[in-house]
Amino acid sequence: MRVRVEGDSMLPALRPGDWLWVRRGAPVRSGDLVLARLPADPSRLIVKRAAWRDGEDWWLESDNQRASGRRDSWDFGPVPVVGRVVARYRPPLSWPTFFRAR
Repeated sequence: MRVRVEGDSMLPALRPGDWLWVRRGAPVRSGDLVLARLPADPSRLIVKRAAWRDGEDWWLESDNQRASGRRDSWDFGPVPVVGRVVARYRPPLSWPTFFRAR
């Protein structure tokens, strides 16, 4: 699946507007970027760094703890992971202008 990054909580690793390919059910190790559901709003997905495993769930942390609106396991505890980020890409509009149609 693919997801779009919003917010500054994962700077400098991920920037707002980055797109990610996520592999559902992929094995996760500490330090991996992962996708999870926000416990307070399960319809919303969050991208965080897997810090450590706590039973079946993972403790997830933001790279930028000072970001406004940041939410991670420091706020809601360990959560199940949906998938692991396998690639990051930027949309074609961020490519050099000579790649754009005239």
